[in-house]
Amino acid sequence: MSKANDQGVIDTIERHAIPLTGGDADYDAIIQAAHGKPYVLIGEASHGTEEFYRVRAEITRRLIEELDFSAVAVEADWPDAYAINRFVWNTGSDKSARQALDVFERFPVWMWANTQVLAFVEWLAAFNQDPARAEAGQRPVGFYGLDLYSMSSSAQAVISYLDKHDPPAARRARERYACLEQFLGEPQRYGHAVAFGMSSSCEKEITEQLMDMQGKALQRLVGLGLVADEQRFCAEQNARLVRNAEEYYRSMFRGESSSWNLRDGHMFETLEALREHLSYQLGGEAGVVVWAHNSHIGNAAATDMGRHGEFNIGQLAREKYGSEALLVGFTTATGEVTAASDWDAPAECKQVRPPLAGSYEQLFQKASPTNFLLDLRESNALTDALSESRLHRAIGVIYRPETERQSHYFHSRLPEQYDFVLHFDETHALQALADGATAPGLEPDDTYPSGL
Repeated sequence: MSKANDQGVIDTIERHAIPLTGGDADYDAIIQAAHGKPYVLIGEASHGTEEFYRVRAEITRRLIEELDFSAVAVEADWPDAYAINRFVWNTGSDKSARQALDVFERFPVWMWANTQVLAFVEWLAAFNQDPARAEAGQRPVGFYGLDLYSMSSSAQAVISYLDKHDPPAARRARERYACLEQFLGEPQRYGHAVAFGMSSSCEKEITEQLMDMQGKALQRLVGLGLVADEQRFCAEQNARLVRNAEEYYRSMFRGESSSWNLRDGHMFETLEALREHLSYQLGGEAGVVVWAHNSHIGNAAATDMGRHGEFNIGQLAREKYGSEALLVGFTTATGEVTAASDWDAPAECKQVRPPLAGSYEQLFQKASPTNFLLDLRESNALTDALSESRLHRAIGVIYRPETERQSHYFHSRLPEQYDFVLHFDETHALQALADGATAPGLEPDDTYPSGL
């Protein structure tokens, strides 16, 4: 596209941009659009940008306070996030939000153990403990994980729960999970061993365990009260995670897009199970806010991912719920980001390179005001101007400026990818709670694309 045409697009952006001034009304359009929606998915263009985390939390607080959203579901492992859930419910042993966040030990530690998440968790715990909510018998707002890397700790959590509530079922779970025992410290070895015929698949036993958890073995626990039902659901979800993680680690050696799709498929399955659980407890339709990278919450069908056969949570939500799922993305042009140079490497404060020519980020950098919100829901001059496929930047937990085009850009049609986009021209690095090197990865993640 010519510079003259680009200028026309910039002019259109400026006519439709809603300035972000730091005032209370900045996100009114998103809050109004979220009325009655079961899901609001809020992204981030990197896993290490302070503004993305801060603004996402601000929007989420309003969704909880004003629209009674019932939970936050994040791109984190279920057992780790559930430790935060116990803290905000005031049912755990941690005395502070800082102690609760110590549960995040696996790379990338800063992704959730950071000052912005700390502030939100402190706020959520205080919100839940408000005497007026307790007097009204309102269910605490929860904090849950969607990811599937915790095969080992989830298997152990299932057995621990059953030891307390159903010892015969615990013995059956031990027998079924025994085939994973030698691989629980390094689950990728399990996938390799099965793929190359060095070990039998545990799929049958693990699936039987999930069916047992969902069936008659635990029915007698239903009706014991809110906390007991929450604990039951947590155990069931851990069993679901082990089943899906087992398939995920086998898929890593099949190549193509299968492992990405299994991961996002699991996250979407978890999200729907969570909302069903919440709605049952509330006796009405629950609303859930999702926190994940843009690459997970934007509609993948509008990007290179879709052309490569990959789908994500946003696409699955859009296909099933249509406009009832609200997708919110972020962009930035320059500034700083907290990221690593390699997997399991220490977190660093890195400079974000200026956006590439022809990218959405470059258009937004040239537009005024500096920070703004775009509403892409309606077909109008703005969505027409942005409908051409352009480069769109994505920084995960790894940032390699020297290979920026190959590692951190993909093509996208922004009006089809998101309902709203928030742009911050210059951003700052996310502040981790712990300095220095991170703990070794206990269960390695899928690092493509770019460690998202």
